Amino acid sequence: KPRVLPFKEDLQRAAEVLNAGRKVAILVGAGALQATEQVIAIAETLGAGVAKALLGKAVLPDDLPWVTGSIGLLGTEPSYQLMTECDTLLMIGSGFPYSEFLPKEGQARGVQIDLQPDMLSLRYPMEVNLVGDASETLRALLPLLEHKTDRRWRDKVETWRAQWDKTVAKRALVKADPINPQRVVHELSPRLPDHAIITSDSGSCANWFARDLQIRQGMQCSLSGGLACMGAAVPYAIAAKFAYPQRAVVALVGDGAMQMNNLAELITVAKYWQQWDNPQWICAVFNNEDLNQVTWEQRVMEGDPKFEASQSIPDVPYHLFAISIGLQGIYVDREEDVAAAWERALAADRPVLLEFKTDPNVPPLPPHIKLEQAKKFASSLLKGDPDQAGIIMQTAKQVLGSVLPGKK
Repeated sequence: KPRVLPFKEDLQRAAEVLNAGRKVAILVGAGALQATEQVIAIAETLGAGVAKALLGKAVLPDDLPWVTGSIGLLGTEPSYQLMTECDTLLMIGSGFPYSEFLPKEGQARGVQIDLQPDMLSLRYPMEVNLVGDASETLRALLPLLEHKTDRRWRDKVETWRAQWDKTVAKRALVKADPINPQRVVHELSPRLPDHAIITSDSGSCANWFARDLQIRQGMQCSLSGGLACMGAAVPYAIAAKFAYPQRAVVALVGDGAMQMNNLAELITVAKYWQQWDNPQWICAVFNNEDLNQVTWEQRVMEGDPKFEASQSIPDVPYHLFAISIGLQGIYVDREEDVAAAWERALAADRPVLLEFKTDPNVPPLPPHIKLEQAKKFASSLLKGDPDQAGIIMQTAKQVLGSVLPGKK
């Protein structure tokens, strides 16, 4: 690859904008995946908080207290707060398309770094645009930046993040019928081996991947970002295992995507797995008999109740299919068994299909609920949603659990 760097004059202009900012927010995407050390150095110098687009989830480990997590409809509350209160935005290697989750025009001065010139100022009107490789550009920019001694903004960001960690953990442990899908990923995170690779399909499982999965240094993860195609998780996980046969690989898949093509893709795993140095390969299926993401979008975006003819899907014994082709299959329908199931799957001597029977009525809450969304949701219930009782109960548990800490 060629070494692509901006002109020194442009780097100096970018530094002047960033040095003048008192409340700097950074947004990283897939273009920053090879610039972890440089992003950390820049964020520490500027006292900034860092949000991550979904394809940039592995840029920074989530154990850094100023990393606010994912951004957007599937994002976190501290990322939303970071963008609504910052006065300066530094965007690195990201084409994040939902500008309503970025600062309002005129609120923040902007600097963007991207290798593709046609991405510059596409999502937000930037004051300085830098065409360049993320790591090379940040390395050249760092000596021009002034270390900010006032850490009040950073302290505020870290407080938001700490509060969010408590909220998301409480939501994951709320009782559901039969299993809270958030708990599936919540229990996976601390059990992931070092350098694991995690893939996610599109659908409601992407919400839990975005919010509940805690990435550590050295891990990799991905999903179908720009197109949000269903059916990508298992092919991605197979490719990851061929590329890194010694590393553990976990695919998070909804039952809708499983029925589209991922079930058949397991045959490929059965054919090749004995060639892999390490047999740790797990496909975790969220079986809720619903095309869940679209069901919730209909309720919240359109005010329509669940349309069972298109949204309800058959209950398939995915774990039994895996067993029939020589893989290991595990079925879980009790919340107290989730953690042990992950441990059993990670200790298996062959690839595993881990099937969780999850509750479709646990809402994938956005980081900020707009009045219009609340009205549409109420409208869908008034029209008579077939899952009305369960929806009301689970939504109340999730919302009240975050605003009434310590209360049952």
